[in-house]
Amino acid sequence: MSDNIKLPSLGQAFFVLGGFLALAFACQAFKIEIHLALFSGWFLALLIGKLVGHSYKSMEEAITDGIHNGMNAVIILLAVGALVGTWISGGVVPSLIYYGLKLIHPSIFLLATLLICSITSLSTGTSWGTAGTAGIAMMGIGAGLGVPAPITAGAVLSGAYFGDKLSPLSDSCIITASMTELDVIDHVKGMLPVSLISYIITAIAFTITGFTVVGNNTVDLSKVNAVMDAINSMYHVSLLSLIPMVVVLALLVMRMPSIPVITFGAVLGIIWGIVFQGLSPVEAITTAWAQIPKHSGLVFIDNILSRGGMSSMLWSVGIILFGLGFGGLLEKIGILKVIAQKVEKGIKSGGSLSVMTIIVAFLGNLFGSAMYVSLILTPKIMVGKYDELGYDRRVLSRNSEFGGTLTSSMVPWSDNGIFMAGILGVGTLQYLPYMWLTFACIAVTIFCGYTGLFMWKKNEEQVLAQKVSS
Repeated sequence: MSDNIKLPSLGQAFFVLGGFLALAFACQAFKIEIHLALFSGWFLALLIGKLVGHSYKSMEEAITDGIHNGMNAVIILLAVGALVGTWISGGVVPSLIYYGLKLIHPSIFLLATLLICSITSLSTGTSWGTAGTAGIAMMGIGAGLGVPAPITAGAVLSGAYFGDKLSPLSDSCIITASMTELDVIDHVKGMLPVSLISYIITAIAFTITGFTVVGNNTVDLSKVNAVMDAINSMYHVSLLSLIPMVVVLALLVMRMPSIPVITFGAVLGIIWGIVFQGLSPVEAITTAWAQIPKHSGLVFIDNILSRGGMSSMLWSVGIILFGLGFGGLLEKIGILKVIAQKVEKGIKSGGSLSVMTIIVAFLGNLFGSAMYVSLILTPKIMVGKYDELGYDRRVLSRNSEFGGTLTSSMVPWSDNGIFMAGILGVGTLQYLPYMWLTFACIAVTIFCGYTGLFMWKKNEEQVLAQKVSS
């Protein structure tokens, strides 16, 4: 049976991918849920899969395997929803916003957001955990200072993904190192030069923006005071309210597993809601599922403090499940492999190799709807060309990580795009122009590719070892 299976043609690949994109854009234009586009994409892929020789049973298994491989992300998503809900009702997030408004100088707010989220993600290895804790607090502080939400979200995401891709605790870092057959520390070292250059560029950009957009002259202090008064009227603000965040971050730094730690953080939020905010046990527990709506009279702060709970993540869970199934199908029938085979014929230099790796990784997010799909597929598809041109695996791992991890939240229907838009309250296409770390890393990576800077070549021992293993 396997002898009758062939790769799709380029036209068939474009039929599936182009058809899916057309459906996705139509759904957005007519305000139809994107879930239906992803679900319909399954049947476009199934049709081509049958035409090239795959059995329906094998493709159905590919769908379930794709979903199974991403279930960890779904569980974390639900756990973070519970954490956010209980931390808001327990006064953790409101206290962070209150003290942030009191202490952070407006003109350096964006730089502070970048640094705080970077430190948090480096320490914990999770961009989702960073966005769901420090990120939400910085969004609230930014709203109080009058900073446009998309710019604040861009600073949060730049910091969150800086740590996510460089922390040895990060799942994306570990997966990429594993797929390129590298030690995690070697993978991190390979990313450091480009990452640091890009981070400095990003920090300068946010600093300049902070002084020009949210400097002293543009901050309405009466609005800041109104936010602080509103928080004070709804919550008991206390430094003790920050203990759950300290505990959770400490446990993550100690490399404790994410799901139990985040769930434990949600339990602490419930306890804090009962002890410090005067909620009944039933009310406090209920906020793990659905947040209690807030009515302070300030719409923008009510929107932030009315978020959270597992139920708020169910829309996102649906998209992720459909997306993971679609990604599993695309891998099974070889759609992305066909496109990569066609374009890699034109790869003759480190520059074109870097560009194509980033494009393939982005396509993994665009059509696989999940960062994990991108990080698994990209090294598989591109490794042969790196070996052929004699580049060290550190170059492959770096380019795969930058193209996969850093672009993951740019796709509205990907797991990261859905999560970040939902948790930060800003649409994907709204915050996308301000993801300056992503743009800086990609630009510096391409520059290095064409100039040969940090494009390490394999030594003779590595070449021999790879020939023996192959």
